[in-house]
Amino acid sequence: METLAVVGASLAGLSAARAARARGFSGRLIMIGDEHHRPYDRPPLSKDFLLGRVQAEDLLLESDPHELDAEWILGTAAVALDTSSRTLLLENGRALTADGIVIATGARARSLPALSGLANVHTLRSLPDAQRLAPALRPGGRLTVIGAGFIGAEVASVAVQRGMQVTIIDTKPIPFQAQLGPEMGSVMAGLHASHGVELISSAVIESFGSSGSGVTTVRLQGGRSVVADTVVVGIGSEPNTEWLESSGLSLDRGVLCDAMGRTGIPGVVAVGDCAAWFDPETGRHRRAEHWTGAFERAALAVEVLLDPGAPQGPTTPHYFWSDQYGVKLQFAGDVAGYDRLEIEAGDVGSGSFLAVYYRAEVPVAVLGMNQPKLFTRRRRSLPARVPVDSAVLAPTGRAPRSLADLWSGAGLSSLIGSGAHSDRSST
Repeated sequence: METLAVVGASLAGLSAARAARARGFSGRLIMIGDEHHRPYDRPPLSKDFLLGRVQAEDLLLESDPHELDAEWILGTAAVALDTSSRTLLLENGRALTADGIVIATGARARSLPALSGLANVHTLRSLPDAQRLAPALRPGGRLTVIGAGFIGAEVASVAVQRGMQVTIIDTKPIPFQAQLGPEMGSVMAGLHASHGVELISSAVIESFGSSGSGVTTVRLQGGRSVVADTVVVGIGSEPNTEWLESSGLSLDRGVLCDAMGRTGIPGVVAVGDCAAWFDPETGRHRRAEHWTGAFERAALAVEVLLDPGAPQGPTTPHYFWSDQYGVKLQFAGDVAGYDRLEIEAGDVGSGSFLAVYYRAEVPVAVLGMNQPKLFTRRRRSLPARVPVDSAVLAPTGRAPRSLADLWSGAGLSSLIGSGAHSDRSST
């Protein structure tokens, strides 16, 4: 392999590039990103950055900008991929051909169309998002968070520390149930309530009241209205894969891959938030939008990209952490189908405990609250996911569009105008 192109200049893309160099790749390395920033750490955006404890320069992931000996193309999105020739088309009209391609274009925050363009409505996925949100978290203000996900919960925690009145609105009866199960979801709801946050569950938003350029009220089914000075929408994410729709890659809420990141097309792998890897434990594809997933899985994908005959080792269980109200929350595994939950250390009421999830008497997930040492030991006991060859995906069967079909002004303009995205990954 002489040329390797990494599309997406965030943690997953940077990790893939570092893994390639570490494995002896000495050829041309091209890093493509639609943001103007070099790779930066995203988890602090919803925590220490909003609190003013770290600045933008503290988030940079490279201590040496020349470590990769790479060609950087920043501020320019990829808008198409011709998999037959492994040629990338960029929005500036430039075409690049590579022997290997790593797709790491991440995901973007899901938005509410009704709130588009309103000045006091925010999402949080990137450094510019955080820079716009931080000054809006003012003492005495009223923050409404739509969606009880982890990013929204972390913003709520910061807002409380900033002296704001906070309301979280969610459609589900128990927050965090999908990630943690109903029992621990209820524990998290209690944590927020203990810090004065009002959680409105099983809510249906009917409309929004506005004045000037901002939202003033969120109107719920049943007649209740929630007054807001600032609104944060945290209802999940959408993978940045629109630019691949004509490529012939299998797409279904992400780039479908096997358990090592292979897409089914030789020389093309996918990593990070845009990749839906096959999980042999659950038998389904899933996107793992967490820091360690971007870091660890990028190395696996690069290994099979550089050496298709490389032995396939097991992948580690999914892992993430969250900091809320001074509480360190750590989770590893998958709660899907668990049938027993045991508190193996500490006590829920004390705010310091270790919970283990079992399925058919096999531990499948572990949750720690303020128990970092015990969590680390218990995490190692979780069974690894063993890759299976049968999960290697075939292309969709759609004929990939040649880049020649896109060279017309109309073709290229339609792609750019449709909002094609590249590397707005959180990981």
